[in-house]
Amino acid sequence: MRAKRTLLSALAFGTCVSALAGACQTYDFEPVEPLALSQTTVEEELSVLSRKPNIMMLVDTSGSMVLPVDAADPDCRVPYDGELVECGVDEEAPCDPTVCPTRWTELQAAVPGFLAESGAEARFALTTYPETRGEQGITAFCRGASEGSVLKGLPEGEDDASLLAHANQINAILQGIPNSGDGQPEGGTPTSQSLRFVKDLPGFQPEGRRQSFVVLLTDGVPNCNEGNAYRGGEALCRCTTAGCTGLLERRGCLDLDASVSAVRELLEKGITTIVVGFGSETAEGNGPAVLDAMARAGGFARTCEAGQTSCGPGDPCDPATRLCQRPFFQAGNQAELSQALEDIRGRILLLEPCLVRLDPSQLPSDPKLLAVYLDDQRTVAGEDTWTLEERGVLFTGAACERIMESTPDTPVRIKVRAIRQR
Repeated sequence: MRAKRTLLSALAFGTCVSALAGACQTYDFEPVEPLALSQTTVEEELSVLSRKPNIMMLVDTSGSMVLPVDAADPDCRVPYDGELVECGVDEEAPCDPTVCPTRWTELQAAVPGFLAESGAEARFALTTYPETRGEQGITAFCRGASEGSVLKGLPEGEDDASLLAHANQINAILQGIPNSGDGQPEGGTPTSQSLRFVKDLPGFQPEGRRQSFVVLLTDGVPNCNEGNAYRGGEALCRCTTAGCTGLLERRGCLDLDASVSAVRELLEKGITTIVVGFGSETAEGNGPAVLDAMARAGGFARTCEAGQTSCGPGDPCDPATRLCQRPFFQAGNQAELSQALEDIRGRILLLEPCLVRLDPSQLPSDPKLLAVYLDDQRTVAGEDTWTLEERGVLFTGAACERIMESTPDTPVRIKVRAIRQR
């Protein structure tokens, strides 16, 4: 008996139909691809009424925050000492934000929307650094955050109205810091010292199901560490100031190692650090490598959707890990900072608890190829269960109410399995 050839491997073959025909007929076949199947399984345990997360906003108020967001803007050149100079470089030549937005005024413009939209969903707090205490000199300019720089601690209440009012007070504090004059941002960037202070705050610790985050908003690379392992004149010292001599011999060197260690220590305590770079200094030179290392150590890298090839210009998406090549958030102006904060909000807060998101590559090729389980019980689509839409599986009616009433003691387990033919 002659073995059969598989259709998948045959491009053409001939058969002799009979001796009387006196010839062989040839049949051509198109190649047939084997059926490809992919399965997506999404599992979630929801506790909507669980404790809302702690979010400490650790805001850099160093002197570079009053520099222009666009130094090339001709409106950012001002007369000083007989010549035109970049505004903000000297306190006596401040920028006029009405024609030349600064990093600080752009941050002030981006924060209100973030706090207004997230205020009722989390427990916010605010710490700024350095803590100069209104003093001048290298000691004050390199003083890390302490009790005096916690401008707003964590709220006491848990209800939405109290949390939102608390967030609005944080916004008012930030809006009250002037771009120039008394109380303006000044000093260096003692990042590692400030991170370690936040780590040890007694009220800012993960407990139960409450998560804790530090949102680090910085426009410069870390320095100011008098205990830096490197000193000026050594090859391993990457000087961040005009010179790394005298009192700046160690403080002026890039404080990468200690800053990464501080972020790692936070994560070991269960506190995630989200790194946001703002301004040109975090986008060039030593900035990207430093913030990259801190973001990876902090446990919160930027992600991309399946099928997405890029996270932005020059920032490819890894299709296997769905992580962006640049793990930290980088913003150059108010619009970009607002978007970064919105992306962060979407990831750390449960904004649509009744929606299990599926990206296009995860959707079933046919609704019949979708299985949805609620607390291990398979459910069918309906008004009181769920519907399939372009964004994913949306729970409705009684099923959604059940999810919304879930607590840490009575969580809801959801499993979605989708098969896609291609």
